[in-house]
Amino acid sequence: MSDVQEKRILLKVENIVKNFASGEETLHILKGINFEIEEGKTAAISGQSGSGKSTLLNIIGGLDKTDEGNVFIGAENKKINITSLSEKEMSVYRSKRVGFIFQFHYLLKDFTALENIMLPAFIAGIKKKDAIDIARALLVDVKLEDRANHFPSQLSGGERQRVAVARSMVNDPELILADEPTGNLDPQNSEIVADLLYEGAQKRNKTLIVVTHDKKVADKASINFFLENGILINEKCHFPQGSGQTEEKS
Repeated sequence: MSDVQEKRILLKVENIVKNFASGEETLHILKGINFEIEEGKTAAISGQSGSGKSTLLNIIGGLDKTDEGNVFIGAENKKINITSLSEKEMSVYRSKRVGFIFQFHYLLKDFTALENIMLPAFIAGIKKKDAIDIARALLVDVKLEDRANHFPSQLSGGERQRVAVARSMVNDPELILADEPTGNLDPQNSEIVADLLYEGAQKRNKTLIVVTHDKKVADKASINFFLENGILINEKCHFPQGSGQTEEKS
């Protein structure tokens, strides 16, 4: 028997091409992107502003469409090609199989931290009591159990983003996509949020992809990609000269 454990690929991206029209010019943003990520692995994607990082993440998450190529997600018995899904099927995919975290938290201002976390689960059909129980457990994981009944206006920026991290996991997704999750935070809160995000993904065996400008955040990932001129390079710690934590407006 082989000692080498069989790899379980959760995400496979094949020849993704994305172009944008700009007046009479066509901008070639993604030029045949290919990569795969094993179940439970973490990956960071870095690159200059405007290089297409967020576009690639949005295609994987079903928020944008590709011009060419395929995106496969799931173990062999549950694998789907999201580029062939109907709008209704894509909505289910985004709700149940992917968790999203953005640079802005997008918490509902009239709902408490607990309610913001449990709401996606409740909408997805989970019983209210069970959704609340799951949300409370996630609040413990992000060290905000004492803030359960606080509204977003009563939370700091770092705390709001920690609630967003918890919310991304409430529906037990296979894949978590984080687009500059620490981009609006100071260095101390950035470190806290990044650690909780990676720890949460590892605890639940989630596959995590993080788009970031912050080298410290990227270095926590098991795989580092660098997007340059529409091509994805797999190179550990490949960063532009003098890069660090910066805010991306995309």
